[in-house]
Amino acid sequence: MANGYHIVGDIGSPYSMKMRAILRYRRLPFIWSQLSPKLKEETAHVKPPVIPVIKFLDDGVWHVDSTPMAYELEQKHPGQRSIIPDDAGLAFLSHLIEDLADEWMTKMMYHYRWWREPDQNFCSYWLASSHTGFAPEETVQGIADFLKERQVSRLALVGSTETTKPIIEESFLEVIDILDQHIGESRFLFGSRPSLADFGIFGQFSQLNHDPTSLGIIRDKSPRFSTWIDHLDDASGLEDGEWIDPSQPLPEGVIRLLKMTEEVYLPFLIANDEALKNGEETFTVGIMGRTYQQGTFKYQQKCLNWLREEYSQLQGAPKERVDAWFNTGDLFKEIGFKHAQFVDRAGDTFR
Repeated sequence: MANGYHIVGDIGSPYSMKMRAILRYRRLPFIWSQLSPKLKEETAHVKPPVIPVIKFLDDGVWHVDSTPMAYELEQKHPGQRSIIPDDAGLAFLSHLIEDLADEWMTKMMYHYRWWREPDQNFCSYWLASSHTGFAPEETVQGIADFLKERQVSRLALVGSTETTKPIIEESFLEVIDILDQHIGESRFLFGSRPSLADFGIFGQFSQLNHDPTSLGIIRDKSPRFSTWIDHLDDASGLEDGEWIDPSQPLPEGVIRLLKMTEEVYLPFLIANDEALKNGEETFTVGIMGRTYQQGTFKYQQKCLNWLREEYSQLQGAPKERVDAWFNTGDLFKEIGFKHAQFVDRAGDTFR
């Protein structure tokens, strides 16, 4: 294990499950430790204070933030069952969809976990049991009550309100429908091997495929998507696959997810970015014909800047293909997503 990894996470954390699944698929040696009060104290110096945290045992340094860690693993283990498509254009689209999962689908996860009382009661007790290592009942229930009160009080902070509820729940159903149709035709988004985008979706849905209300919906709407989620948790035995040919039309599932980024996620990112630049604490944006409002988040401004930077580095044929897919020659730098219009390779608009 001299060159392995120590991951401290939680089975109730979508980003922990995402990183554990990546390590498993890439066949990288690691030790998994369920977060406990002792480990929480030992890793308290790691900032920001989120999970998972992973110690790279070759340097003994703790790392945090799932997307940067996934890219760091790519640098440390080039060519070893990579989750980044070889084509730079497809790699960019994979990153964009992963960002959609990390920052928008997580709203689905949080909403379904904490909106309805049966979910609140089950999930708070489940998480408390997990954190305490199955302590005495009064201890577990006390922590569960604390978690329930705290997490429910944060619903509006992450954008889950009576006003936004239809947007979150309709986009959740849309993702299920997209993946149900896609995996009936192709095992993963960008070919016969999983990409960073697949693992981003898996992370959020590892929880949605567990919590009572969302689990019931997924099993009712798409049993095969529910199974896909279960299988991606440990794809270490999956044979090496192939990436799709970037010169060919994109799969319909990818097209629909990119359309969701255009119509839902990117307007959300831009409104947050503009509000932060104007010194505002909240922002309002029209999504899916409805009004969406929440407080500003600096991290999501960082995500937008990162995507713009990734786009600016595209050159040659990959850049031309991305521009053609989005029907614009300067998607990020000049118009910042605002007027991007997604099209297929033949030029027919998907709106």
